[in-house]
Amino acid sequence: MLRVKKVLILNYQLLSPIHHTFGPHVNRSYMSRVLALSYAPWAYRNGKYIEMLRTELANKFGAPVCLFASGREALFAYLKAINLIPGEEVIVQGYTCVVVPNAIHAAGGSPVFADIARETLNLDPESVDKLINSRTRAVICQHTFGVPSDTAKLREICDRRKILLIEDCAHVLPDRNGPEEIGGYGDALMLSFGRDKAISGITGGAVIPRNPSFADSLGSLEKQAVDLSWWEVLKLLEYAPRMRMVRNLKWTGFDKPVLKILKSLNLISLVVTDEEKKGFQSPLLHKIPNVCAALACWSLGNLEKTNDHRRQITNFFLGHGLKHGWPVLKGIKPGLPLQKFPLFVHDAQGKRKSLKKHNVYLDDGWTGCVVCPETVDLPSTGYEWGDNPEAEKACGQILSLPTHPTMTMRQAEYLARQIDTLL
Repeated sequence: MLRVKKVLILNYQLLSPIHHTFGPHVNRSYMSRVLALSYAPWAYRNGKYIEMLRTELANKFGAPVCLFASGREALFAYLKAINLIPGEEVIVQGYTCVVVPNAIHAAGGSPVFADIARETLNLDPESVDKLINSRTRAVICQHTFGVPSDTAKLREICDRRKILLIEDCAHVLPDRNGPEEIGGYGDALMLSFGRDKAISGITGGAVIPRNPSFADSLGSLEKQAVDLSWWEVLKLLEYAPRMRMVRNLKWTGFDKPVLKILKSLNLISLVVTDEEKKGFQSPLLHKIPNVCAALACWSLGNLEKTNDHRRQITNFFLGHGLKHGWPVLKGIKPGLPLQKFPLFVHDAQGKRKSLKKHNVYLDDGWTGCVVCPETVDLPSTGYEWGDNPEAEKACGQILSLPTHPTMTMRQAEYLARQIDTLL
């Protein structure tokens, strides 16, 4: 009986799609937590978990914490708190999400795009140094997919040029095993608790400032923030069961019509709205919902377990890839808790299309575009094609492999065999 049960579990794992986006944190434990929270509708928006999350993060990073309804709102709030004025510039990297330049525009500043170092997918410090001028106010350093940026070098540049360094830690958070390069260099840390981030509350974000005066300003902005509607919070809470249902339907082919119906009925909150794709972010700040803070707090408590899972799959892909001649990025080292495992390959889009025949779905919004997702109106972001050749080359060649909590080692081994065939 035990042998039969084991075979059924393994077969189910292979029937379950290999993916980036269908509730990557939504496992049985996460679902149990969502179910428990759903029984207290009076506490969907306000309750004890907001302060619990604040306390846990403050203890972890040793600095005050301000919470908002998303990472993009947290970034916008910080830029407002430092009094960013029209004409001032914030340097970001050329391979990023549209919500970053949108937040800069919403705060009244101008994003300036620096090129990336190909082997890390992060800011090239030399490119940053060349772009700094009298109007530069800050640099946003993104640890892309969990690969640490050269924060020590960027810190030296920012100190020398007397500008702020903001660390975007949405993709990775350190635990007691590191990465030590992350979280200790920025004048402020930006966190996102989105659906596929280092920790997930479905939505939510935090800014952790190290300057007391900015902390006071941020605190005032947080107090002025308004609640999301009860209906919107309910949609967020129901994301977990709905995505688990869609994930289980993927191999049947019924997932697309079900998703279409859910979207047409406005039963799924979009990760990036049509307005955001056109370069607009609302200046209205929202509070983090209590249920989202609860999920983020629970996820933070499981951070080391999640990171160890990511490390295990990262180490497997790294070892297998080096043994089988994969084009592994030199910036990927053993022991990194990567959010995704990136490769550069010829005809990456063709390979993603081919993998779909094997129940593998590697479209994640970070392909074919220097400002993601691909459906973004690029001119509205302020990016001009040709400015960042390494970023532009990378986004067309990248093929990223999942490492999230619901990705199993069995699936990783299966995917590795498929990649061997393709390469």
